[in-house]
Amino acid sequence: MAEKSQKTHQTYPLASENGYTRSDGESLSEDELKRKKRIKCFAYIGIFIVFQMAIGAVFGLTVLKVKTPKVRLGTSTLSDVTSSTTSFSSTFNTQIRVKNTNWGPYKFDQGVVTFMYQGAPVGTVVVPKGKAGMRGTKKINVNVSLNTAALPSSSTLSSELSGGVLTLTSEAKLTGKVELMLIMKKKKSASMNCTIQIDVSGKTVKSLECK
Repeated sequence: MAEKSQKTHQTYPLASENGYTRSDGESLSEDELKRKKRIKCFAYIGIFIVFQMAIGAVFGLTVLKVKTPKVRLGTSTLSDVTSSTTSFSSTFNTQIRVKNTNWGPYKFDQGVVTFMYQGAPVGTVVVPKGKAGMRGTKKINVNVSLNTAALPSSSTLSSELSGGVLTLTSEAKLTGKVELMLIMKKKKSASMNCTIQIDVSGKTVKSLECK
């Protein structure tokens, strides 16, 4: 008896156009690689942003931070000294220094330096308007006439002159503007307060301290 052979029909997966079928494991692996690449890209962007913020912070704290300039007296000498037990006169030869530590010039207006004995003026000098360059010091040589003759009679003054050491003070205030990046201007005032000790008998400046 002729038996009809049964044909077994099998279903085969369709081949891809290139003849290769990607498994689920390979698909997940490629997706994972893409995800890691995206994460790495975002990390680089984040690092770049943080770096730029750090640069900006450093720039703001150094270059763009405006500091108050300083005005001080430099090395000083005396000439034409005349003294007695009641009065003192002399020419005070000194250098006014305007120090600017900013990353831009400091332009200041005309000012006055006043020399005093116990708060009473004994001499003044005008500081002409000028400019202290970027991180520089403007030096101005001046000669100041000091004279205590106009002061009222004072036992303290006589005592100091007799003791050989006369103590004077000097004050000044300069107003101006610091210019940064050619566009930003900031008003700043430079002030000075100095104590000067004069050796009357030696006709020299014994000490000079400014703050």
